[in-house]
Amino acid sequence: MTLVAKTYWGGAPFFFKRPPERARTQALCFYSADLRQLTGLYWTPEDTPRPKRVAILMHPRVDFSRHYSIPRLVEAGFGVLAANTRNPNNDTTTVHEDIVLDLGACIRVLKEEHGVEQVVLFGNSGGGSLSAFYQSQATREPGKRIETTPGGAATALPRSEMIPADALILVSCHKGQGMVMNECIDPAVVDEANPDHSDSELDMYSARNGFRPAPEWTEYEDEFVTRYRTAQLARVQRLDDTARQLIAENTRATELTSDPDFQKLGFDDQHRILRREARQPVMTIYRTMANLHYVDRHLDPSPREYGSLLSDRPDLMNQQIMGFGRLCSPHAWLSTWSGLTSNANLLKTLPEVRVPTLVVNAGRDREIYPKVDAQPIFEAVGAEDRTFMEFPDARHYFEPEFGATEAPDVEELMDRVIPWLEERLPNR
Repeated sequence: MTLVAKTYWGGAPFFFKRPPERARTQALCFYSADLRQLTGLYWTPEDTPRPKRVAILMHPRVDFSRHYSIPRLVEAGFGVLAANTRNPNNDTTTVHEDIVLDLGACIRVLKEEHGVEQVVLFGNSGGGSLSAFYQSQATREPGKRIETTPGGAATALPRSEMIPADALILVSCHKGQGMVMNECIDPAVVDEANPDHSDSELDMYSARNGFRPAPEWTEYEDEFVTRYRTAQLARVQRLDDTARQLIAENTRATELTSDPDFQKLGFDDQHRILRREARQPVMTIYRTMANLHYVDRHLDPSPREYGSLLSDRPDLMNQQIMGFGRLCSPHAWLSTWSGLTSNANLLKTLPEVRVPTLVVNAGRDREIYPKVDAQPIFEAVGAEDRTFMEFPDARHYFEPEFGATEAPDVEELMDRVIPWLEERLPNR
């Protein structure tokens, strides 16, 4: 049985269907403020190898080097830097307080080495919360930036150069990866070490709670919805507690190695403590594809199809490895995947963003919903110049029907995004 959604069968749905016309591509290699090596593809118009206006595409883990927005941006005269964070295609150790430095490195290399004057952060999906988090920190005085991660590690933010961007675009963005987890984690899991140990009264995929055979839409009772959402946050809190306990064990081992009495211990005892200090625990988070909205459209009505972005059968995909936050370090859990602790939350960061901001919602999106995502995100925008665009018939990545060689929804999107950009970042 193939559980992965058809939209992924032909390759990444966020890749462009046609390459940009008359474009140059340069592979860049550069470094973040904390000396992590980063790479990206720098797309520029053939007749303007050093454009003054550039869009940056970055996602916490996804490779956007061939993003669907690139052709139209380049053809409109913009450069596009599509760069990876230090965690390409794997967010097991992704700490957002670290990867915002990667986004900052993109702006720095463009302005210092490529003559760029104006930068727009083009945040798509998870790239939106990353972009807004960066912008909110970059506009603060260094001494007022976040000093420690949710896991208690010191950040480099107060001592790093962070150049603010000039505009922000949020396309099909959720509130943050942690906020997604708050709503898609399965609260029926009773034992984190045993995914089969389940509380049937909290199982959204059980007929006793109203679930109907896929792909028939379900309508859950209000009482169940309230109880379910409360239990989801309770599980997230338990995982937060586990993450902090694991971090504390490492911290305790470090303290023991610093104790003067450590040198008095025998080799075996010293080595045991050193190995515990060196250990990097990994948390396995089972069953993270259990958002009620996947199968109940009446909770937040939209013209979306049944299921999730990743699968038409979330009831079965919930048991697969593919999903959100399935493997992560304790620090990554608290910084990225816990909606109770993550700083990469648009509802927290957008009020601090003052540059022109565009929020785009795709009506048929199976992960981003009108009432719980698009509306509160737009209301959180702190910029006076803010715009909301709705594309009722578009999907999450504006991808076309399966097998299509053209993407008309992408063209419609860029037909409106380009003029918005031109008005705010005119070519000098």
